[in-house]
Amino acid sequence: MTSKQRIALAMQHQQPDRVPVMCQLALGHYFLNAPIPQHRIWFTSEGFAEALVLLQRRYRFDGILINLPGRPANVLDDVLRIERTVDGGERLIWKNGDYTLVPPNDSAHHYSADGSTPKRADFATLDPDRLDSLDDLTGYIWNTYHVPQLAEKTRPGPLSEVPEYFFRTIDFVKAAVGNEVSVHGEVFSPFTHLMELFGYEEALMALMTDPAKCHALLDRLTVTAVAWGVAQARRGVDAVLISSAFAGGGFISQEMYREFVLPYERRMTDAIKPTGVPVYTHTCGRIGDRLELMAETGIDGLDTLDPPPLGNVELAEAKRCVGDRLFIKGNMNSVALLDYRTKEQVIAEAGQCIRAGKPGGGYILSTACSVAPRVEPWKLELLTPLAEEIGRYA
Repeated sequence: MTSKQRIALAMQHQQPDRVPVMCQLALGHYFLNAPIPQHRIWFTSEGFAEALVLLQRRYRFDGILINLPGRPANVLDDVLRIERTVDGGERLIWKNGDYTLVPPNDSAHHYSADGSTPKRADFATLDPDRLDSLDDLTGYIWNTYHVPQLAEKTRPGPLSEVPEYFFRTIDFVKAAVGNEVSVHGEVFSPFTHLMELFGYEEALMALMTDPAKCHALLDRLTVTAVAWGVAQARRGVDAVLISSAFAGGGFISQEMYREFVLPYERRMTDAIKPTGVPVYTHTCGRIGDRLELMAETGIDGLDTLDPPPLGNVELAEAKRCVGDRLFIKGNMNSVALLDYRTKEQVIAEAGQCIRAGKPGGGYILSTACSVAPRVEPWKLELLTPLAEEIGRYA
């Protein structure tokens, strides 16, 4: 059975030969463990695709999550020079005087020539009906806020028109793995876009001070999310992940989830699922009180399910609650994995999840959230052999 078939069966609530294994890796983990310059992983589709496939093969994961949109082929043409930093990272000096710091274990940070960072939107002045061209927001086009240079290479236009270069990483990865590995795409939830557009504090305050305007913005941002999710499905990914990281109990209540998240993510799933591609949601933190609400979005599966004390989800209980409707991926304690020092500790953590998630199928072994940059590779190399040993179905 191929890895692609294994994950497909798990997502369909059928029993493959064994429990599949697929962890999401932090970008810093690729920086530290793939022999590719950091700027090539961050700024090029070729470099990121190579890193994705390289570590999937090293860890024998059954799937790959492509969690960055593709990059234009010529994005690095505007770089004047690249310097090494004292901490082992990189500093890219752009021809216009801007610079980007790429730490050795974290996402890149962009600065203007004067040292300022790209500005975010102002909630009070932004018109929901004028989101098609955010010319006054450096780089906030299609979730490229973190790479301002891409704004200059993307023609401003309708929010429903996906830039062609976005598909480049998907194409490279699929060409490399063929039909052997499950390839998943990622799209931001409208609520995540709202948080990124204004910054977390201002966006959360706006939910209370002007909910009507938040709904108007979410309505417009859903157009973008739907377009990118559907486009990835049609390009050939095997599943679409809705990244809704800020919708857990640490950010918003059940009532706010029902009002500001559920209807817009439901629109996404209603648009994507007719393509025949499964849709699942990634939400961090405390979601034990909203599993039923999350199921109402129409998704096929749930990702993360942080266990205590990171979150409040017990895997066996989640299976009883929504396991008949949703496949489940995750629940390994991501922070504890960083701290573990022995093989036995890692095996105990993963084994507990396999035993709780395996019955009846519909479970994919994974860390609850992203694998931290400095998690040692030997720990991840234990997971698939363990699934082969104790995760087999009769």
